[in-house]
Amino acid sequence: MKVTLLATALCGLLSTSLFGASLPNEQVSSQWYFDAQTSLEEKINHIKNTSKAKNVILFVGDGMGISTVTAARILEGQNNGDLGEENTLSFGHFPYSGLVKTYNTNSQTPDSAGTMTAMVSGVKTKIGVIGVNEFGARANCAESKDNDVITIMELAERNGMATGVVSTARLTHATPAATYAHSPERNWENDSKLPQEALDNGCEDIASQFLSFSYGDGIDVALGGGRREFMPSTLIDVEGKNGKRTDGRDLRVEWKDANPQGQYVETQAEFDLVDTANTSKLFGLFNYSHMQYEADRANDIAGEPSLSEMTQKAIEVLQNNDKGFVLMVESGRVDHAHHAGNAYNALSDTIELSKAVAIADALTNDEDTLIIVTADHSHVFTIAGYPKRGNPILGKVQGINSDGSGKTTDDLADDNMPYTTLGYANGNGFHDLGSETNADTSYDETIHTSGRIDLSAIDTTSPGFHQEATVPRSSETHAGEDVPIYAKGPGSHYAQGVMEQNLVFHIINTAAQLGAN
Repeated sequence: MKVTLLATALCGLLSTSLFGASLPNEQVSSQWYFDAQTSLEEKINHIKNTSKAKNVILFVGDGMGISTVTAARILEGQNNGDLGEENTLSFGHFPYSGLVKTYNTNSQTPDSAGTMTAMVSGVKTKIGVIGVNEFGARANCAESKDNDVITIMELAERNGMATGVVSTARLTHATPAATYAHSPERNWENDSKLPQEALDNGCEDIASQFLSFSYGDGIDVALGGGRREFMPSTLIDVEGKNGKRTDGRDLRVEWKDANPQGQYVETQAEFDLVDTANTSKLFGLFNYSHMQYEADRANDIAGEPSLSEMTQKAIEVLQNNDKGFVLMVESGRVDHAHHAGNAYNALSDTIELSKAVAIADALTNDEDTLIIVTADHSHVFTIAGYPKRGNPILGKVQGINSDGSGKTTDDLADDNMPYTTLGYANGNGFHDLGSETNADTSYDETIHTSGRIDLSAIDTTSPGFHQEATVPRSSETHAGEDVPIYAKGPGSHYAQGVMEQNLVFHIINTAAQLGAN
C-alpha cells in the first residue's frame, strides 16, 4: 500500500518543480532518486516511541569503528553476490543513529574496560578499570575502595528484571565483566592474578565476582568463553587444558549448587538441548579462553554456538520473566582480529553481529524493546585507494580508467607494487627491511627501513592474510575517533547527534525507568 502511494506521489513530482526549477525526467526517474524518496518518506512517517522499555538489549561490537562497519557491509553484500557498497547491515536500518565520543578520563585513545564502564554506569572513568570511577588508582585495591559504580545490570536486578550477558570473548574479559564486576584492574580475571596488596585489602577476582553478584538473584543468563578462569589448576577441561585458579575453587560447581534449577553447558550439543521455555537460569562456558572466530567455529574441539545462536537462546530464556530483561551482547573478537591485523575475521565477526541483531529484532517487539548497537572504541583500520565499484573489499586495489570504466589490473603504488584497499596504521603487518646507524647525527639514532612485500601473487582475500601496516607494533592498537550508535524502540530517539559515551547508560535508564537518580 505504501509503495503504491509513494509511486503516485512520485508521478506527481515529475510534473512539479523544486524551488521553481523543473527537474529532468531522467533525474526523477532514476532508481537512486526513487530510493532516496522512499527513505525520506520512512523518516517523515516515523513516530517517536516514548513508551517505557520493558526490555533492553545493548549490542557492543568490540572495536567496531565506522570503517569496520563500512567494510563489513560491503563484504556481506559481496558474499551475497552483489557489488557490496549498496548493502546495509541489519542495524543500519534502525531509525536513529549518532556518534559516540570514546575517550577515557586519562586517555585520548581508550580501552574496553573504561569505555564499557561508561556505557553501563553513566560516568566516564580511567583506562583499565572495571566498574570503578575515575577517582581510584588502577591496580590499587585500597585506593579503589568506595569508588564502585552501580551498573544497569544491578539496577535491573533491583527492579526484578532478568539479566543476561553474552560474549564471544571470555566472560571475565573487560566488556562483559563491566556489567557485573568491580575491579581496579581488568586483568584480575582469576585469583592467581591478584597481587598481595589486593589480597590484603580484600579485593575479589572477576570470575568469583560473577558468583557473588549480590543484586537480585544474580545474572540469569551468561554465555561465552573463559572456562579457565572458573576452574582450579588441578582440573582438566574438555579441551584437555588445566584451569587457572590457585584457590582450589571450581566456580562451575559452585554455580550449579547455587542454581539447582539452572542449566550449565559447555558444548554445542549441550547448548542445543537447553529447553528455554522451562529454564530461568543458563550458564555456558564454551571455550578454554576466548571463543572461536565465526569463520573458525567448525574447528572447535567440543563445538560451540555462534553469537546469533547464543543471542536467540538468551532472549528466549530471559523472556520468561514477565517484568522484562536487560541483555548485553558483545561481539568480542572483532577487536582481537584487528589487533592481529586480520581484516577477514574482524569483518566476518561484524557480519555475525549483524545477524545476531536481526534475530533479536525478530524475537522482540518494537513497542516495548529498546535495542542499541554501538562499539566501545575503534581501531586504526583504513579503507584507502580508489578501487572501482564492486572491487573485492579484501582484495587489491583496481581503480578507474580515464574514461570512467573499471580497470582489470592492479593499481601500483610508487614502489611499483600493488596494494590492498584495507590496511592498518600500525601493527604486525609492518615489514622491516633492516636497520642501520645514522653516523651523521650527534646522538645514537637507529633508522629502520620500511618496505613492502610484493602482493602480486598473493590472495589477499584469504582468511589468513594480514593486511599491511605503516608503523611496527607486535599488536595493532585501538583508535580514538568517534564510533557509531544505532537504536530502535522506546527511547531510541535519544540516540542522536554526537554524544559522550556515558550517555548510553542514561538513555537506557530513562527508557526502561530503572530508577537511577
